[in-house]
Amino acid sequence: MQFIQWYPGHIAKAERKLKEQLSIVDVIVEIADARIPLSSMYPDVKNLIGEKPRLIILNKSDAADMDKTKVISKQLKKETGCDILFTSNLDCSDVAKIINKIADLSKPAIIRQVQKGLLPRPARAMVIGMPNVGKSSIINKLIRKTKTKTGAKAGVTRQQQWVRINPRIDLLDTPGIIPVKQVHQNIALKLAYVDSIGENAYDTEAVAVEFLKLMLEKYPSNIKLRYGFENSCSEITLEKIAEKRNLLTQNASADILRAASMLMNDFREGRLGRITLDDEK
Repeated sequence: MQFIQWYPGHIAKAERKLKEQLSIVDVIVEIADARIPLSSMYPDVKNLIGEKPRLIILNKSDAADMDKTKVISKQLKKETGCDILFTSNLDCSDVAKIINKIADLSKPAIIRQVQKGLLPRPARAMVIGMPNVGKSSIINKLIRKTKTKTGAKAGVTRQQQWVRINPRIDLLDTPGIIPVKQVHQNIALKLAYVDSIGENAYDTEAVAVEFLKLMLEKYPSNIKLRYGFENSCSEITLEKIAEKRNLLTQNASADILRAASMLMNDFREGRLGRITLDDEK
């Protein structure tokens, strides 16, 4: 069943603009969501960025099941050869580690500049990632100020913008880019779960039904605890959740759409506990 469909003409434009800027940056910082570390990675990223050094940052680690995510990250590091760091918007203790890693990866490009007789300059890093993985929030954390727009909805950053992190590093923030070509529905669903795809691309109730199925398979106790179920997982539905929370329509029947929205918001806000929806390969 085709749950999600998008036609991202503006995404194709953003991707072209991103490629145009590659020649003036030294390193790529790719931000992904630690709850779906594989599904939130841009597919065929090597074709997008070429041979630029890349640092992968798995954001929102405070909401992820880190036992699972760390296993996946080890596989990802082996597969890509890239350094991988974990972070969250709530923790600023890793700022120096992120900055130092960007500077280290940029050193070869800076050395080549000096060898050509040019003066040393700050390292230039381009930040890329799917919508709503927290790119702008991470930049704000690095500069300890709010200079880039942030928001809860996918695609708040609409155009590229340079941000001076410190005298050593300049970052180019880019709009979130989803694949121009439709990805597998399993991946598209996970992107919808974490709000990386605009709501116009899918039916909330249908997506919530699939999310509930996945949660009852992977984290049944989280659902039972949150909504007060003690019975078999096979009996837990959006309708039953609506009844548990007294979400009713005007004719006193279960308001399934409100239950669907509540379920997705509970996940996105971390109220269902630490969850990682990708599986190790």
